[in-house]
Amino acid sequence: MKLGKFRLRRIINDIPLNYKFLMILVIGVLLPIIIINLMFMDRMSDFIRAREEQNLDISLERARKDIHDYIDGGVAVSHALNTDKTLNEMLDHTYEGQLDFYETFDEQLRNRVTSYIPVNNQIERITIFTGNPTIVSGGNYQYINDTVKKSDWYGLWKANSDPVYVAAYIATEANNLASTVPYLSVMERMDYYDKYNTYEKVLRIDIALNKIYDVIMREKDYLNLYLLNENNEVIMSAGSGYRRGLIADQYPIFELPEQYSEEDIHTLSIGTAKYVKGWKLVGLPEGTRINKALVEMRVFVGLLAVAVTLAAMLFIYIMLRSYNYRVKRLSRHMQKVTNEKFDLISIEEGRDEIGGLIQNFNSMTSRINSLINNVYKLEIQKKNLEMERVRAELNLLQSQMNPHFLFNTLNAILVVCTKNNYDDVTDVIKSLSRLLRRLLSWKEDIVTIQEEIMFIEMYLKIEKFRFRDKIDYEFEIDEEALLYKIPKMSIQPLVENSCKHGIQMINAQGLVKVSVKIVDGKLRVAVCDNGKGIEPEKLREMILSVRNENSSGTSIGIRNVYRRLELNYNNQAGFDIVSKPGQGTTVSFEIPVHLLDRKFTE
Repeated sequence: MKLGKFRLRRIINDIPLNYKFLMILVIGVLLPIIIINLMFMDRMSDFIRAREEQNLDISLERARKDIHDYIDGGVAVSHALNTDKTLNEMLDHTYEGQLDFYETFDEQLRNRVTSYIPVNNQIERITIFTGNPTIVSGGNYQYINDTVKKSDWYGLWKANSDPVYVAAYIATEANNLASTVPYLSVMERMDYYDKYNTYEKVLRIDIALNKIYDVIMREKDYLNLYLLNENNEVIMSAGSGYRRGLIADQYPIFELPEQYSEEDIHTLSIGTAKYVKGWKLVGLPEGTRINKALVEMRVFVGLLAVAVTLAAMLFIYIMLRSYNYRVKRLSRHMQKVTNEKFDLISIEEGRDEIGGLIQNFNSMTSRINSLINNVYKLEIQKKNLEMERVRAELNLLQSQMNPHFLFNTLNAILVVCTKNNYDDVTDVIKSLSRLLRRLLSWKEDIVTIQEEIMFIEMYLKIEKFRFRDKIDYEFEIDEEALLYKIPKMSIQPLVENSCKHGIQMINAQGLVKVSVKIVDGKLRVAVCDNGKGIEPEKLREMILSVRNENSSGTSIGIRNVYRRLELNYNNQAGFDIVSKPGQGTTVSFEIPVHLLDRKFTE
């Protein structure tokens, strides 16, 4: 096996480059194109045949539906006339004379039948035959005399016991006894009302055969259609038309033309109603349509294959001319290398891709060792610089907090003392002293929630002293959250902002609520107030200012909290500001619990 693989590899390696390109063209390009085109033509032929078969089925169903609607419309009109009580009464009435009948005809019967024809244009004629001898024959009303009884349609009607009967028959023309006319009629016995059955009444509605013929001719591009009755007789087809002819002519029995096989026959029943039982529509495909589609597809695929082949040959030729000469030169120069090291190649480089390859190869071998060392050193240096930058930024942010807070607090005490002439400010000074002592001794960057809440409570006592009954506060703290650690002074700037910009701006009593909870695996801290609130446009500006690292806006405290959370928790902490004018503001942040340290109790 190994010997065979070795021989095959050696044979391939011994083939000249020109012949390899030729083999690539023949085996890698032309052969796949031929195979793919053959498979594509086979699949497309099946697809075209399936599509044409579907079109034939659609065409057959479309013609069947139209023919069925024509017949069904005639049956519907027949039923409407049969259930017309006044019409039945007038036809069953015994008239004293022709004058009496004509008066009734003018008043009741003249337009009673013909009014259905304009809205049912497939109906050619409506005739009511009655055994009432006092009715004068003419127009749409005929007396059943001996001539009627001897007619073909009447014989068919008498031979059938169904109340509604659809029949196709051939009768002689009234004005030319040597010629015949085909008919398709809906016949129904008018016996809906028992008390008006003195005389026999038969309703005959003649369907316009030209309408059905138009349907058959419409589908001629797809199918040669044959309309067959229950006796398998050809009532109508695209070739025979209405079958007008001599008096001896009758409907022929359907026979399959020689050029068709049984598999070509498409048959569909006209309907399920009893009056069209056995009637069907037979379609024979127009063979030239499928053949034409197949020829067009094959011509298109052949032209496409030729175009792709020529393009591939031209491309291979251009590539061969471009690469063959200089690849051989490069191969000869590389053969001078006697060891496996990356030695420099001495060759005329040129200015194209091959020349660039030679140049890059020489450059790569000379710099590969230095790049290995320099890249690692540079990456380590960059990481150290980044860590120093982050550390300096954290220190800067923290250093901005304390002076800001102390300045505000001392200024507030000064204002209160000056305004109210307080002599004893022991409580507030004590609280302030604790705050100062805590700030000076607070060396840790990360503190527990419990320590942060104690710091906030001292701050709120000072604010309570300043504003008396105007401000109040409350805490809602989960016990399990107290031991989690967060960056120090992450909550106090939010409380200060609520007091300064929310509560001070309203005349009513203000409330600051600090909430710390564990919700869905996250530590959620929220500071709410019922103060002035923020207008929507100003709120959008504030949110943009908070999230902009280089912003110099007024929301320094909130922005510092946001930046510290962002730096400490790798952008995984959520921060949100919600406010409605006149209803207050809520500033909140969330930190996944798994990112937090926790103080363990003894």
